[in-house]
Amino acid sequence: MKMLEQFAFGTLATRNRIVRSATAESLCTLDGQPSAPLAEIYRTLAEGEVGAIITGYAYALADGKPADRALGFHDDVHVRASASLVEAVHGAGAPIILQLVYGGSKSKLAKDDPRWLVPEDAREAEDGKPNATIWGPSAVANDATGIVPTPMQATDFEALASSFGRAAASAKAMGFDGVELHCAHGYLLSQFLSPRFNKRTDEYGGSITNRARLACECVRAMRQKVGDEYPLFAKLNSCDSFADPEGLEGGLSQADSLEAALLLEEAGVSCIEVSGDWHHATGKMNQGQPYFYDYACELRRRTALPLMLTGGWRDARIIESHLSADVVQLVGMSRPLIREPYLVAQWASGKMDESQCEECGICQKHGGIPCPYRQ
Repeated sequence: MKMLEQFAFGTLATRNRIVRSATAESLCTLDGQPSAPLAEIYRTLAEGEVGAIITGYAYALADGKPADRALGFHDDVHVRASASLVEAVHGAGAPIILQLVYGGSKSKLAKDDPRWLVPEDAREAEDGKPNATIWGPSAVANDATGIVPTPMQATDFEALASSFGRAAASAKAMGFDGVELHCAHGYLLSQFLSPRFNKRTDEYGGSITNRARLACECVRAMRQKVGDEYPLFAKLNSCDSFADPEGLEGGLSQADSLEAALLLEEAGVSCIEVSGDWHHATGKMNQGQPYFYDYACELRRRTALPLMLTGGWRDARIIESHLSADVVQLVGMSRPLIREPYLVAQWASGKMDESQCEECGICQKHGGIPCPYRQ
């Protein structure tokens, strides 16, 4: 079967075509150290014969932490601590890819997060403000968090790209089999791509070439540090609205996303992971159909770059059919593997039952990604 075949590019060889896509496990310590339960989740997935694992997002700058108990990768202490994750996955026979992010104004700051202003009551007040410089493209309030970011300046762009470059080099040195740059889901680089958040009139705003400039600079900084063959993924929204491909209230349109993908390829990306507004896609497609396949087909017409498509996969037969069409080379899954971490091994044994995931969403709402139906 196609889905059980190895796929190789650069120095990466996946065990098969099913990849555990990045998932916010929220299982690190408050200061970003990986925990034993997190390593155990990765070990179990690798034992379940998943083709590769992409970690939950890791922040490359201290102020770029996207959420409580996210993985830190911003200094030597946290870099060294990541060895437990690499060892757990490699020990069970799978490759592991580190996802890097800068949260920006979407960062969910917990009440005990040191980035909040003191005194304590300021954290409860409606006018409580971050005690850190949280970057964004423009001073546009985030609907989800209320944070108004500080617009980035010339030295900030260089600092961000350099931080991603250093983090990529550290990931390679620690034995990670690749790195993914998170340019989706409303975090900083996604905001730069989106006219809804990016109101700049300089070389980082306006046209999609300008709005993609920072992401491309980060890719080039990473590529310079890791060499030509080390795999660099970029996770990209197909658009900012599942319901409206033209964009969510001025967000990234599908046409601009396609152009951004080509710009990222030119900058040095090895593989594009196609994602998008999956919260609204949930439940709108069934029978194992992927959410963003039409976009992937259009992107395939424009590039020969390997593509990974994430979201909506449930049925092994449909996965096999889509992979055989050779539009996408890798299938990204998360929630089905939360309920059934041995799902790929089950399919490999010939038991082709559809995933039992009911898309209830409980795993999205609680730390530790619990599934009430997992046996």
